[in-house]
Amino acid sequence: MASRKVFGLLCLSMFLLTHNSVLASFDYGDALTKSLLYYEAQRSGKLPRNQRVQWRGDSGLKDGSDTGVDLVGGYYDAGDNVKFGFPMAFTITMLSWSTIEFGSKLDAKSELSNALDAIKWGTDYLVKAHAAPNVLYGEIGDGDSDHECWQRPEDMTTPRTTFKIDEQHPGADLAGETAAALAAASIAFKDKDSKYTSELLTHAKELFEFARDHSVVYQNSINVAGKFYSSSGYEDELLWAAAWLHRATDDKTYLDYLGQAGNTGGARTVFSWDDKFIGAQVLVAKLVLEGKVESSGTWSQYKSQAEQFICSCIQKGNSNVKKTPGGLLWFLPWNNLQYTSTAVFVATVYSEYLNAKHAPIQCPGGIVQPKDLIHLAQSQVDYILGSNPSGMSFMVGFGTKYPTQVHHRAASIVSIKKDAAPVSCKGGFDSWFNKNSPNPNVLDGAIVGGPDENDAYTDSRSNYQMAEPATVSTAPLVGVLAKLA
Repeated sequence: MASRKVFGLLCLSMFLLTHNSVLASFDYGDALTKSLLYYEAQRSGKLPRNQRVQWRGDSGLKDGSDTGVDLVGGYYDAGDNVKFGFPMAFTITMLSWSTIEFGSKLDAKSELSNALDAIKWGTDYLVKAHAAPNVLYGEIGDGDSDHECWQRPEDMTTPRTTFKIDEQHPGADLAGETAAALAAASIAFKDKDSKYTSELLTHAKELFEFARDHSVVYQNSINVAGKFYSSSGYEDELLWAAAWLHRATDDKTYLDYLGQAGNTGGARTVFSWDDKFIGAQVLVAKLVLEGKVESSGTWSQYKSQAEQFICSCIQKGNSNVKKTPGGLLWFLPWNNLQYTSTAVFVATVYSEYLNAKHAPIQCPGGIVQPKDLIHLAQSQVDYILGSNPSGMSFMVGFGTKYPTQVHHRAASIVSIKKDAAPVSCKGGFDSWFNKNSPNPNVLDGAIVGGPDENDAYTDSRSNYQMAEPATVSTAPLVGVLAKLA
C-alpha cells in the first residue's frame, strides 16, 4: 500500500512539474466544434434537415398537447428526458453571452452559425412557452417518473405533463431568467435578424414585468421542479434580467432598477443556474469601467463584488476557491465542472473588459492583469481537456481518453436508426444502463460532472454525480474556447 501511495505521489509530482512549466497545447478549435455539436444531441422535438448528430431522432412531438399549447422543441437538461425551463433558460443566456462577446472569434472558426442555431433552438421554445404576458410553461415531464425509466427520448413512455407559472402561481426567478435569456439572445441576433430580435425583446420585457411584480420562487408553483432545480431566491434573476435588458435596449428604466437594488449580492462563491449575482455584477462592472455609471456607491459595490470572486478564483483573494492537487478549481461535489466553466468564463470575459480600458484588478494578494485571467482560464480548460493527473479529457469525444460510460439515456442506448425496436421503461436498465461497456453513441462536446476533490474520476454510468453532463456546463465554455482557439 505504501509503495502504491509513493508511486501516486511521484506521478502527481511529475504532472505538476510538466504542467506548471508550460501550458499544454490542445486543439481548442476542435473542442469548440464539439461543444456546439453537443447541443444538437440534446435537442427535443422535430429535428431539422441539417441535423449533424445523426444517431438522434425526433422526440417529444406531442409536448404541450395536454394543455393545447405547442411546446415541442427545446432541450433535455442533462442525461434524462425532462425539459426543465430554469436551467434551459440559463443555458441560453450563457450561449448568448458567449456569442455576444466572442462572435468574431466564432465566425473566424466557422462556428458562429452553429452557435446561433444552438441559441435559436432554445429561444424558439422559450417564446412558445411564454404563451401569454403572465403565463410561462416551466417544465415538461416529471423528474420522478422519468428517472424510473431508462429509455431513449425517441421511445419515451413516461408522462409528458406540462407545468406553468401564472399570476395565481407565479415564479419571479423562472420568469426573470427567461427574460435574461431572451434579452441576451436578442443582442446575439441583432445584426442577423432584426425582426426576431424585436420579438425576443417583446417577450423579455413582458417576462421582466411579470417577475418584478410577483416576488415568489418558482418551485412554490411548480413543486415537482423543486426536487431537481430548486431556486434559492429571485433577487439575482431580477438583477441579471435588468442588466441584460439594459444592454439590449439602453433603456434607463432597467439601469434605475439596478441602481436602486437593495441587495447587489455581496461576495459570492459560485456562478450557476441558481445563483446569477456574479453575472449581474460583471455586467454592471463593465458599465463602471466604461464610465457609463459612477464608480461609487451601489455601482462600485457591483464591481468590487465581481472582482472579489475573480480574485478568489486566481488565488489572490481573502477567501480563495479551493483547488485540487492537480490544479482544478473546486467548488462543490455534484457536477463541479459546471462551476469551473462559469468561473473561467467570468475570468475570460472580464479580461476583455479590462483590456479595453487598460485596467488591472487590485486583489488583496496583488495586482492582476488581464493576461493573468486568460492564463487562469487556459489552465482550467487544459485540465478539462486532459492536462490532469489521470490524463483524461472530461469533454466527451475530445482526445483519445475520455469518459465512455456517460450517464445519458440517449447516448447509452443503441440509436433508433440502427435498431428501431422500442426500449421499454425497465428494459433499458437491464439491457443498457447496467451494461459494463462503453456507450454505443459518443456524446461529443458534453462536459461530465468531473473528478472529485482529489482528481479521481470513476467512469461508471451509475455515478451520476461525476458522469452526468448538463447543458449548463458546456455553454460558458463555448465563449472561452472561441477566445482560445
